[in-house]
Amino acid sequence: MWQNRILKRIYTNKTSLAGFILVTFFLLVALFAPWLAPVHNKHNPYQMPQKSYAIAPQAPSAQNWFGTTEQQYDLYYGVVWGTRLAFVVGVSVTFFAFLIGLLVGAVAAYFGGKVDEALMRLTDIVFAVPSLVLAMVIAAMLGPDIKNMMIALTAVAWPSYARLIRGDILSVKRRDYVTAARTLGARGPRILLRHILPNSIYPAVVVASLDIGYIVLTAASLSFLGLGAQPGTADWGQLIAMARNWVLGTAQNPFAYWYTVAIPGGAIFLFVLGWNLLGDAFRDILDPRQV
Repeated sequence: MWQNRILKRIYTNKTSLAGFILVTFFLLVALFAPWLAPVHNKHNPYQMPQKSYAIAPQAPSAQNWFGTTEQQYDLYYGVVWGTRLAFVVGVSVTFFAFLIGLLVGAVAAYFGGKVDEALMRLTDIVFAVPSLVLAMVIAAMLGPDIKNMMIALTAVAWPSYARLIRGDILSVKRRDYVTAARTLGARGPRILLRHILPNSIYPAVVVASLDIGYIVLTAASLSFLGLGAQPGTADWGQLIAMARNWVLGTAQNPFAYWYTVAIPGGAIFLFVLGWNLLGDAFRDILDPRQV
């Protein structure tokens, strides 16, 4: 059974198992966020509760387990609901970028000629600009908002899938079983959907599993720069942005406000690490050449 094969691949590889544990942990936090950190604002659950308007962060205590940020936003609430937001952003952006890349790459590779040339030149134009810079420009044009940030990230993420899928399709469509399908009278769409795509998307799926962590990291960067989540939103990048004035602590104690950076920064680090480690397992599971 393929389920047993998946579990065996994960359990027999320590790094894959570590990634699976990390991702599962964050997934559970995201699923049980309403119980771990009861919703403060029913209209916007991602809005962090604000204890007061005092400037200096407060250290972890019984009332605030992870302490508070500047202006007294609850850091624990921000990390818990930021986990759910990280899954929403990472999975949604990766999904739509994958679909766009799949469509562009499949059409370009299968039809070739002028269609291929036009679509690949469009891909080259997007590739010509550093992805973070282009995402910043698009997010700035659309305005600081979570949805606009997701649109910007999707717009810069799809070309890598298009290139990868195009290359694999160009290889697969020359194989004997595709030629046999044409000989038996199968038409283009049927050949593409039944014979070519199922045998050419595995590398792209592996890249997608790795990109979830990268997308969350880039989203945190945009929020840190003020181009993503609004102030007060339970977003890891926003939490880091609120800690920028407290990184050096005080003259007497440079680590006085360590929690404002270490806790959300640690969440980002472990989340991205988990997806990167799990990506190796997905490569072994989804690659049909693996035995």
